[in-house]
Formats: sequence, structure tokens, C-alpha cells
Amino acid sequence: MKIEFSTRQRHQSGPWGFLARTIVLTLAIIIAIKILPGVRIEGGSVWIAFITALVISLLDNFIRPILIFVTLPFTVLTMGLFIFIINAIIIEMTAAIVTPFQVDSFAYALLFSLIITALNYLLELPNRWLSRETYKPRNSDTDDEGFTEYEEIE
Repeated sequence: MKIEFSTRQRHQSGPWGFLARTIVLTLAIIIAIKILPGVRIEGGSVWIAFITALVISLLDNFIRPILIFVTLPFTVLTMGLFIFIINAIIIEMTAAIVTPFQVDSFAYALLFSLIITALNYLLELPNRWLSRETYKPRNSDTDDEGFTEYEEIE
């Protein structure tokens, strides 16, 4: 017996999906640096912005889950708002790793993480819209009766 699941997430995973998300994050970083005066990249290089996005992505994938687990009681007490503090910590850690990327204060790191989150969401909206159009749920009017969206294949 083999169960076939939707392939909706397959195009967003793997190395190409990671690269695409990093490029979108790079664009968000470049836009956010133009907005916030307390965050800057020395020389204004796009490559440094890409390296910054790469470091943020790696820290998000490996360090952020550990920070969330350790601070779980604070996150529950603040009804999830402590996640913004964790995001600012990730930004501060990135500034320590990528030296041309500079953040003046923790408040600017917090604002930068909020702006990056909003811009990242807005920049990925076309991809989400295209994904929704490509992978529509099955139409129940034309389908065989008794099958769900995830069909059992023998």
C-alpha cells in the first residue's frame, strides 16, 4: 500500500528552495537597510547582504529552535511575543558574525527583524499565490466518490 501526498511543499524544499528563500531574504535586507538608519552594511555591497541573509537563514535553521526550546516558558507567558526577542537575538548574532553588517542597538535589531519579517512575507506572496493556483484541491463534483484529496494507491 502506498499513500500519495500532495506535492505542494516539494518545490520549496531542498537546496534550490533554500537558495530562493535566501535571495528573497537578501532583497528584504536591502530594503530594510534603506528604511532603518541604525542598521547598515559597510560599502553597501549586495554580496555582503547575501552573506548576511545566508547567515540569518543558517542561524534560523540551527540556533533558533534551540533558543525557542530554552525560552519556551517565556514564550508561553508572553503568548508568543518573546519570539520577536529571539529574532532580534538572531540579528545581533549575525552582526557579530558578519562584521560589515552593523546594528547600532538591540532596539534597532528588534525593528529590523520586524521589518524583515513583513518584507519577507510580502516578497513571497507571489510565490504563494502561484503555488495555490498550481496545486488546487481536487474538485469534489468531478471526482470519484469515496476518495479524499489524498488518494490511496495500490
